Amino acid sequence: MGSAWFLYNIFRFGFALVFVGLHAVLMGGLFLEYRRDMRACRGIAKGKPAASTPLVSVIIPIRNEALRMEGLLRTLGLQDYPDAEYIFVDDRSTDESPAMLRRFAETRENVRIITLPENPGPNHKQYALSRGIDIAMGELFLFTDADCEIPLSWIRAMTLRMADERVGAVIGPVFKLPIEGKRFFQVYQCFDHAIRYMYLAASTGIGAAGGGFGNNLILRRKTLEDIGGYGSIPPSPTEDAALVSRIRAGSAYRVRSACGADVQVMTQGENSWRALLGQTLRWNNGGLFSPEISTRLSFGFLAITISMGMLAIPLTPFIPSLWPLPAAVLLAMTMDTLATLRVFGAALPKAGLAWVLHTVFTPLHFTLLTILGFLGVKPSWKESSLKGP
Repeated sequence: MGSAWFLYNIFRFGFALVFVGLHAVLMGGLFLEYRRDMRACRGIAKGKPAASTPLVSVIIPIRNEALRMEGLLRTLGLQDYPDAEYIFVDDRSTDESPAMLRRFAETRENVRIITLPENPGPNHKQYALSRGIDIAMGELFLFTDADCEIPLSWIRAMTLRMADERVGAVIGPVFKLPIEGKRFFQVYQCFDHAIRYMYLAASTGIGAAGGGFGNNLILRRKTLEDIGGYGSIPPSPTEDAALVSRIRAGSAYRVRSACGADVQVMTQGENSWRALLGQTLRWNNGGLFSPEISTRLSFGFLAITISMGMLAIPLTPFIPSLWPLPAAVLLAMTMDTLATLRVFGAALPKAGLAWVLHTVFTPLHFTLLTILGFLGVKPSWKESSLKGP
């Protein structure tokens, strides 16, 4: 009994120390990445001239986005970067998307539209992106999605962050536009998106980038060549994360995360809990089952430890000694929340003390996603329903 109790104490207090300590390291990584990007922003603000203006290929997959694409086309039309080509990959759209793209092409030079009569998948978005990359002429590839709105100097600011030849890719921040009404739901999904980017930037800061936001990502053509081309990326529910992991593991290039407001992309929020569950499940499954072993292990450790802490809550009244598990998760989540509000709070809705509720709800939501992921539930891209394995 004595040795068993000793081992049990090592487990529960060791769990708390390791989990909170890991988050303290991540917060240090976030601080380093934020400081690095702020130095870059100050250089841009002072008007330091770029050595050149490389040709940038902006590649955007489209599938039935007529109701959500107006903001993207409007903000693309206001970009101030002269050396850019725009490649839209129309993936079998049956709405007004093709007509909207044609009208945009009439108002701006260097616009190309690829129409896919079929898409063999297995990841339809990944296949569409590969077709766009195949015809791209740029030295740099810049990606976003149809439901996004971009800052007016987005192309220029992302390109300047590639000035260091050692950097092979830069991931930019993406936040959600709040939906009117549904107060808790709309604020929560904005918060959830920001927390995810906080983790991504923090991991990048400690040299362990394993994810990415494909709707705000720039990389070098040479980077793709070094890893064997875009076709070398294995099919994944999160093709952006698989790409970043492949760059980090298979090339000498560095991956960086941007934090400045000049590159913050805003994406439209989901309209229901079911749609949000499908989106976040796709992201979580991408981490849990990443083809890159270090990403799979690190994300899996995070997912399992958070889930252990949350699943211990209903057991604590019966086994009070379990309290370090949920306490560690809630303490770490409080650290995450404060860091996210400090660095990215200007892009989030004003919620005041309601952030406390979101801080508690986030690990519960994450636990649900982890359970669904290990049960084999898989979402479909551009579909609201969830499919089994």
